[in-house]
Amino acid sequence: MSSKRALIEEIFKAIDPKFIDAYAVGPLMYSPATNDKIYDKLVAGEFGTRFSLALCLEDSIDDDAVEQGEKTIVETFRKIYANQDKIPYLPKIFIRVRYPEQISRLYKDLGETAELLQGYTLPKFIVENAQIYIDEIKKVNEQSSHTVYMMPILESGELVSLNTRHQALNKLHDMLMECKEYVLNVRVGGNDLCHIFGTRRNANETIYDIHPIANILSDIITYFFEDFVISGPVWEYFADENDNWKTGLENEIRMDLLNGFVGKTIIHPNQIEVVANSMKANQHDLADAINILTFKADLVQVSKSASGTRMNEMKTHTNWAKKQIILAKIYGVR
Repeated sequence: MSSKRALIEEIFKAIDPKFIDAYAVGPLMYSPATNDKIYDKLVAGEFGTRFSLALCLEDSIDDDAVEQGEKTIVETFRKIYANQDKIPYLPKIFIRVRYPEQISRLYKDLGETAELLQGYTLPKFIVENAQIYIDEIKKVNEQSSHTVYMMPILESGELVSLNTRHQALNKLHDMLMECKEYVLNVRVGGNDLCHIFGTRRNANETIYDIHPIANILSDIITYFFEDFVISGPVWEYFADENDNWKTGLENEIRMDLLNGFVGKTIIHPNQIEVVANSMKANQHDLADAINILTFKADLVQVSKSASGTRMNEMKTHTNWAKKQIILAKIYGVR
């Protein structure tokens, strides 16, 4: 076991740290910006230790509550900053803005507490507003002693029509490549896309059962996977008598990972451990990943898996193997 751990550590050290940070966002829990109990819940350790937090100024609050939400965010940051020693686990903290101009203004209002800010999530990120968002992020980073990341959310109508989808995705990809150092995740807005179609999945279904949405998700992966980590869409169920919501979430994360998404947007503390546990590497996959990444060159570039049930091919399974190592290191092994 110790030799396996040593191999994992060796492989892990060779992976780009920013790539690891992108995987470590994990379950990103949205909370309305007007929620003034976040600090108390962090001190009480109510959310556990394997999640990130997004304070949301967009769809989760009323239009008339934006100013209140901004003030609550600033106060929440102040409390956390002044009492970090009382918080058993301090997550990565993001702010989901409503419009680009909030980025610089909020950063200024946060003052020294902006040290706690991991970045901003950018809703309804489209060709028309992308450069405005990007310029705001660059402006903040000129003032910051650490990288303040952006996580654009792809969720708008221009991705629905086949007449505009591919042009939009291609343009957005090119624009993000020009500021790649600031892009932590690319995220997808599953509920916004479902809203356009007037659809909604049940707890025993996954978003991949809604074929028009699945097609959009597939195109997003195809355009962005080589250069960015892409996070899976929100899961909106968090309770029922028979834990069907939990099984449904596990099933959707399995499909997320199978299709190339890493991480999940969530809306309730009940979902945190389900997501984190579902992102653990399978022990058989991990054994094969180590075999693939430590294979000694030979005339033959294939080998039998550790379990003796499948083929490991060194030239085609390397990217998959690296992903297993990262997941194992961050989330553990099941």
